[in-house]
Amino acid sequence: MKLHELADNPGATKRRKRIGRGPGSGTGKTGGRGIKGQKSRSGVAIKGFEGGQMPIYRRLPKRGFNNPNAQKFAVINLKTLQDALDRGALDSKGTIDENVLVASGIVRRVLDGVRLLAKGELKTGLTLEVAGASKAAVEAVEKAGGKVDIVDVMAKRREAARAAKTAAE
Repeated sequence: MKLHELADNPGATKRRKRIGRGPGSGTGKTGGRGIKGQKSRSGVAIKGFEGGQMPIYRRLPKRGFNNPNAQKFAVINLKTLQDALDRGALDSKGTIDENVLVASGIVRRVLDGVRLLAKGELKTGLTLEVAGASKAAVEAVEKAGGKVDIVDVMAKRREAARAAKTAAE
C-alpha cells in the first residue's frame, strides 16, 4: 500500500450540504431558514428563549449558595502513601508535609492544604503534617505506629510570606 492508495471506506464520509446555491440544490434562496423573521437573519442566537413560555432557568427554583470562602483540599489516601513507600518515592523517616508530597509527585498541587483520608491500609509508621484528616485515617496511622499533626496551612504560608518579606527588606 502506498500513500496515494489510501482511501476511506465507502459511505464513511458524507459531502457537506452547500446552502443557498440555486433552486436545483433543494436548499437555495432562503437556505432552509424559512421566510423573513428574526431567525432568518444572520447573527441571531436566541439562547434560553422558549417562544414566550417561561424558560427553564426561571421555572426551576434557586437553591443554596456558593461559599466564596470554601477551601479546596488536595485529597490523599492511606493506600497512596503506602504505595509511595513501597516504590521508594517517600521516606518513612522525618516529617511528611505538603512540600515533601509535592516533591515526590504524590500530590500535584497543594491548593488549600492536604487532607488525609482512610481508604486503604498503612503498614509503616509515619509522622504526617496535613491540613486535615478523617478520624478513621488518624486512627489507622496511629495504629501503624505513626502520628498525624493537623496544622493551619494557610496561616503557615502567610507566616512564611511575612518572613520572606521582612528578609527582603
